Amino acid sequence: MKPPYSLSPVVLGLLTKVSEKIGQVSAAHLEQPRAELRKQNRIRTIQASLGIEGNTLNLAQVTAILENKRVVAPLKDIHEVQNAIAVYDHLDRLSADRLPSFLQAHAALMKGLLASAGKLRSGDVGIAKGSQVTHLAPPADRVKGLLKDLFTYIKMDKDPILIRSCVFHYELEFIHPFEDGNGRMGRLWQTVMLTKQYPVFAFLPVESIIKKRQNAYYRALSLSDKSGNATAFIEFMLGAIDEALEELLQTQRKSLSAKERMELFKKEQLDTTFTRAHYLKKFKEISSPTASRDLQQAVENGLLIKTGDKRTTKYRFK
Repeated sequence: MKPPYSLSPVVLGLLTKVSEKIGQVSAAHLEQPRAELRKQNRIRTIQASLGIEGNTLNLAQVTAILENKRVVAPLKDIHEVQNAIAVYDHLDRLSADRLPSFLQAHAALMKGLLASAGKLRSGDVGIAKGSQVTHLAPPADRVKGLLKDLFTYIKMDKDPILIRSCVFHYELEFIHPFEDGNGRMGRLWQTVMLTKQYPVFAFLPVESIIKKRQNAYYRALSLSDKSGNATAFIEFMLGAIDEALEELLQTQRKSLSAKERMELFKKEQLDTTFTRAHYLKKFKEISSPTASRDLQQAVENGLLIKTGDKRTTKYRFK
């Protein structure tokens, strides 16, 4: 069965925005961010996803563990980070639509933390907030069948992967197939699914946006539970993805040198004339004086030909 959800106007609007930003990422050749930014974003991803689950380590401590430096912190928290680093470093080895691969990832993520790591729960579970049970998961004897149906859905359904990954994330939280580690597995597997089609998601810290909006994250899960469909959660997750992509675009562009900006712009304007306004439209984060310096430097280096003066100035690449 296909999990219940609808492509609401909000979902369709966000899907369009996210798709446009993925196109911008591709056009700017940002699918594989610079090595330093990849490292920073991976650290943010791990710290945020584990932090949502109560891990106390900060970004500096996660960085130290990644660099094999000594950290004074609870051993359990250190172990969680070490496991997550090992799993995220090998995302390309995971098969997004295969249940055995999913179970192997849980085994690695929860190694040494959970006796039943990599195994489906054998007992019934409920999620409590204080003294109130907020979610009662399906009985244990239904978990394997529900997971098989869910993996069939993500493999066979024709909706965009952006939608299917959000649905999978929600349904995994609903099924709650493991004794522990369900939240981090939901966030991990959405990343695995998206990375197969869009490589930028391997280093996009969507989890840091979720952590920043943690109350809204749980509220979206609760709304979907109460309505009996994943629509509210899809809306939340697409919004988080959109914010993460916008952050990447702004960070990457701000870090580009004048030479790198010009190289990117050249690929779009190779055979046409353009003005400073066109250049600023591409790189909205830089100032007008910076744009003028970029263009003048390119003229002096023989990369651009300049015609006209002041308001009539135009450029074209040699």
